[in-house]
Amino acid sequence: MSDARVSTLTYYPVKGLAGVSVERAEAGAAGLQHDRSFMLVEPDGTFLSQRSLPAMARLHVDVLDDGAGLRLSADGANDLEIQVAYDGKRRDVSLFGKWFGAGVVQDPAADAWFTEQLGRSVALVRVTPEHERPGWGVHPGQTLFGDAHALLIVSVASIDELNARIVEGGGEPIPVNRFRPNIVVSGWPEPHTEDTVLTASVGTLELGYAARAIRCAVPTVNQATGEKNGPEPTRTLARYRRQPDYGGGVSFGLKAAVLQPGTVAVGDVFTVHEWLPEGSDPAPSTR
Repeated sequence: MSDARVSTLTYYPVKGLAGVSVERAEAGAAGLQHDRSFMLVEPDGTFLSQRSLPAMARLHVDVLDDGAGLRLSADGANDLEIQVAYDGKRRDVSLFGKWFGAGVVQDPAADAWFTEQLGRSVALVRVTPEHERPGWGVHPGQTLFGDAHALLIVSVASIDELNARIVEGGGEPIPVNRFRPNIVVSGWPEPHTEDTVLTASVGTLELGYAARAIRCAVPTVNQATGEKNGPEPTRTLARYRRQPDYGGGVSFGLKAAVLQPGTVAVGDVFTVHEWLPEGSDPAPSTR
């Protein structure tokens, strides 16, 4: 499996918004640089995502000047550039009612821009300088405002297998961006090889298996239009990717922790050092 390489590399500056594809990225202990460093929250501090607001997918944020600024854009809207506040006024925020912490308040102009685009009162926050949030799984690692882990990795073989099944069932194939991965790996001949990666290296980055990625409703959202057009891929995944040890959810992809920060680039060889024993997944018992 030495032919496995990074096919695409993507980070998501604001949780739930459009991703930014890059040729090269630095990765720290909590994932790719700038990945999910920001999120939108409701007035009470509860995070927002495409689960409840699929229109978030059509909003774009570009990181400017090595992280000093952001450019907000969307079709039919005027662009807005703001300076990033790395520290300053804080507000209480939460994720899934399980993690409660603080976010750094950003420019009120950004809040107004997002509120206008989404049609409801929202605010933009950034992780605090002292932010520390452990994940869970075989290698828990750290994460910023991601759901629970630093990296999501999927393979070309897996999306090809899924699309073949969708088409066989009379549906239309979907792009891999529906799953919002950080790293897409090409070159593995068998689908879902990523499920069995225990430790690996890519570029100078070292990573470790945390858990299977159990999918919510977000993959039913068209990432170009911000509209739900399910039931695919959830319907097809439910036919062959049910995971009893994860409460019966459907899985697609590997949630990984950063074991050693480094640099990763498109075309880098993805080298697996250790594999999970066949049929073994100790992750559910760690929750």
